[in-house]
Amino acid sequence: MAGAVAAVATVAAAESSSAADLYGSGQLGDWTILSRAVASTATIAYVRDNDGVYMFGDSIAVQDGKPLATRLKERTGSTLAVHNWSSRPTAPAVDALENWALKYGMPRRILMATGTNDIFNPPVFAAQVDRTMRIVGPNRTVVWVNVQIARTGKSASIQLADQRNSGWVNSQLSDAQKKYPNLRIVRWAEYLAAKPSLLTQCLREGVHTTVPFGQNARNELIVQALAAA
Repeated sequence: MAGAVAAVATVAAAESSSAADLYGSGQLGDWTILSRAVASTATIAYVRDNDGVYMFGDSIAVQDGKPLATRLKERTGSTLAVHNWSSRPTAPAVDALENWALKYGMPRRILMATGTNDIFNPPVFAAQVDRTMRIVGPNRTVVWVNVQIARTGKSASIQLADQRNSGWVNSQLSDAQKKYPNLRIVRWAEYLAAKPSLLTQCLREGVHTTVPFGQNARNELIVQALAAA
């Protein structure tokens, strides 16, 4: 009897896990306990008052944020105030944007380097882009980095799902750009797709940038977009 109960429990757990993984990439874990980088109040105020940039990102941004800030400062003179958090999906990143907007106000440029972790639930992404644009309004520019994920440590089926869901996120971002003239897209996925070798040169496990090659390539695309905004 105990064995039968255990077997039923195992089947139920498997069915529950399968039902929760609707899109093939698995489930997002507890991002709130992971590493983050958040600017001080003084930096936020300086950025707001001196034509700087607010940045909201995930683990790629946690890794690449400091070199990006240096590159942006050297190239344009602009300072970056970051709110980057590993594994965070877009909805709580937009919560952070809304909090800063209400508490501090906003500069004229907002950088959104988020969307990678929305592969676990792609359909929710479009509403968060819309929400971002409502918060920012029509007179500020949002620069948004699109995504490329195919985790090389996972099975072939999961890598395929990652790639499909990355495209789903990116298509929602492209659709949003048609509605919002002040939304600019940094086309990181297209950059990587231009040559097959770039995927392995720029990404170390199918997600995060290699250092320094991939990091420099992605940060350069971002700086160019911010300089033109």
